Amino acid sequence: MNNPIIVALDLPSPQKALELAEELAPLVGAFKVGKQLFISSGPDVVRKLRATGAKVFLDLKLHDIPNTVAKAVIAATDLGVQMTTVHASGGTEMLAAAENAAHEQAAMLRADPLLVLAVTVLTSMDDGNLAELGVRGNVQEQVLRLAKLATVAGLRGLVCSPQEIEMLRAELGDDIQLVTPGIRPATIKADDQKRTMTPAEAIQAGANWLVIGRPITSANDPRAAAIGILHSIDPELVPKSERREPIP
Repeated sequence: MNNPIIVALDLPSPQKALELAEELAPLVGAFKVGKQLFISSGPDVVRKLRATGAKVFLDLKLHDIPNTVAKAVIAATDLGVQMTTVHASGGTEMLAAAENAAHEQAAMLRADPLLVLAVTVLTSMDDGNLAELGVRGNVQEQVLRLAKLATVAGLRGLVCSPQEIEMLRAELGDDIQLVTPGIRPATIKADDQKRTMTPAEAIQAGANWLVIGRPITSANDPRAAAIGILHSIDPELVPKSERREPIP
């Protein structure tokens, strides 16, 4: 198993984000740059993260006309990121434009295409929130509707709540990449996430990647927190230099 942890660098200071990334790089699979850090620091913070060799998930949740989204995906490709997000509710044409742009720009650069991930229903939303927006049906029905829309448009990955992983695996198969926020170790409160799961439970359910922010970044010892989460998923993922006891 590859290291599935994506640390969400939801921090206002690029210096702090880069220092934390340097500390955690040997223990995680990638770092997420979201709106707060990207707006405060710009693309330079992505370049600096990539210069360390770290993988970057640029999570801007693009939602605009197809041409604008395609150009944004091209710009993300040029930055060298490995993943980015679009809202599935943007529709088939927008989703297909994003995926096509990822492949076409990667071909020009002779690189692997970044993984365009469709966001279905935000993990902060529940049935009541959907009803407020005029969406009929519950969260799972809306997630599946948008997930199928994204895969028909050609996307190879989805962002989904842990609670929808098994449903999406059953409906869409094993080829789709599932990136899962709303991950909370059993000892950590859920904060503003309404549909949560522990790291081990999410991996067992079929997630490929786990987006984890505050349980690591707000911990008194972020490095120890990351090691503890890795150990809970699979002790063999913990680097040998960080193991307190020999693992048979």
